[in-house]
Amino acid sequence: MSSPIDQTQQDIVDEFAFLGDWTERYQYIIDCGKSLPDLPEQEKTEANKLHGCQSQVWLIAEPDGQTLNFRATSDALIVSGLIALLLRIYSGRTAAEISSSKPWFVEQLGLKEHLSVTRSNGLAAMLQAIQGHAKALA
Repeated sequence: MSSPIDQTQQDIVDEFAFLGDWTERYQYIIDCGKSLPDLPEQEKTEANKLHGCQSQVWLIAEPDGQTLNFRATSDALIVSGLIALLLRIYSGRTAAEISSSKPWFVEQLGLKEHLSVTRSNGLAAMLQAIQGHAKALA
């Protein structure tokens, strides 16, 4: 049986399979990002800012017992969409689930090949930050 994180990753891979070319896929990613609620300005602090991203990205981890809830935003449309996908996969999961999971959806979707180097680095930085919060809670 797959984990809830693996199931969500598979759901995302399946959704992308219905999309045609990368123009449609980019638009889908952008549309996902438009659903993110913006963070209040007082939360867009240096402490919440991720480094390693070309765009500005703020990530907030909120422990709730053994689970972690994440909120995040970016000033770039595609990056916001990537954040929305990551939050869908990892938010509301236990630290153990997050720590033991691999982000295989990145390879399955071909994101590394289709994102610019700076966006790929930003995606890696976001994944690293999420994993880091999970390790800190565990």
